[in-house]
Amino acid sequence: MLANISVKDYMTPNPVVFRENTEVFEAIRKLMDHRTTGAPVVDESGKIIGAFSELECLRIVVNSAYYEGRGGKVAEHMTRDVTFVDADASIVEVAELFAKSSLRHFPVLKNGKLVGVISRVDILKALLAIH
Repeated sequence: MLANISVKDYMTPNPVVFRENTEVFEAIRKLMDHRTTGAPVVDESGKIIGAFSELECLRIVVNSAYYEGRGGKVAEHMTRDVTFVDADASIVEVAELFAKSSLRHFPVLKNGKLVGVISRVDILKALLAIH
């Protein structure tokens, strides 16, 4: 039964996104304000070009502490190798991806366009919904 549930049923639509020229401290504030662990980075056309997460934020903290770094732009710190999932994918398929990954969320695409984000917590909500 869980295999019949689609990502689109449990994803967060209209996710927080960043542009590559966003200041990192502005991005960190936005992550904290929205209580999320990360967000896709998109270009002017809305295409995903990276991801900026709490892991990158922690690296900025360490860099600032040891090297007196000053932050910078999201593009300087983002991950460029982004794993994304299709909105019509099964929750089970995505659970398998999470089980093999240290990532806590994946961008969700429909016809190549960003439509949401799915997190580990969303997968657990889907599991509880059927029990």
